[in-house]
Amino acid sequence: MAVDNGGGNNGDPELSDSLKTFGAVLKALRDEAGLTQEAFARKVRYSTHYIAKIEQGKRFPPADLPQRAEDALGGAATKVLVAAARSLTRKAGLASRFHQWAGIEEEAVSLYTYECRVIPGLLQPESYIRAIFHRHLPPMGEDHIERQVTSRLARQSLLVDRPNTSFCFMIEEALLARRFGGTDVMRELLDRLLSDNRRRNVEVLVMPILQEDHAGFEGSMYLAENASNQWLGYIEGHDNSTVITDPQAVSPMLQRYGKLRSQALSRQDSTSLLEQMRGAL
Repeated sequence: MAVDNGGGNNGDPELSDSLKTFGAVLKALRDEAGLTQEAFARKVRYSTHYIAKIEQGKRFPPADLPQRAEDALGGAATKVLVAAARSLTRKAGLASRFHQWAGIEEEAVSLYTYECRVIPGLLQPESYIRAIFHRHLPPMGEDHIERQVTSRLARQSLLVDRPNTSFCFMIEEALLARRFGGTDVMRELLDRLLSDNRRRNVEVLVMPILQEDHAGFEGSMYLAENASNQWLGYIEGHDNSTVITDPQAVSPMLQRYGKLRSQALSRQDSTSLLEQMRGAL
């Protein structure tokens, strides 16, 4: 199941080793250039935290990193980095697209989500995450499930680590009415949604089941605005995913999201509905 979890290869040992190898190459080139992580991060215009994650093999490097690193590392070193990035991309396959999106998430100044399939991964409590992976087909091994759970919970630190990022999560009421995972799971989920909706930079909006004018028939989507005020899109499903960078392709997604936002319940009304559903359990 690829829904907001980084693809089925998140626990792939080969991909993990490839990410660590790329990180080691980047660190060696940075050390050879006599740059600290902080100095290198300033030169390539990414955060020190993000560069540290890449060097640790915990994040897929952005496509433009070698280009940004040329002034810092020099032409010869950049060629080595380009070759390492190409090798990593070939080994990572489709699942690598989510690693790229995870990096985009970490640098985003605005992050918008519309989900009609499952609760967005950044909002899922542990019990909900486990309910998803225990229902995965084909079945996953316990070790693989534990890696997936750990990875997803770690991603959720973004809501705390990025206080200046604007998060908006739009979810279908049907996802809550379904009571996926059972009553206990839903109780924990609703508590989590109510808690996150109290954060000053987070909005959790509910799209009511009865909504004749609904712009979400194209399906779930993710949008991010980076530090350069460029908007990027991401879509996924059935173990396939795509990062969208073409402004002409992202523009319709932004239009649809804006329309959906006007059709969803307000933040206050969404909170009231969540509280009612919580009280009914």
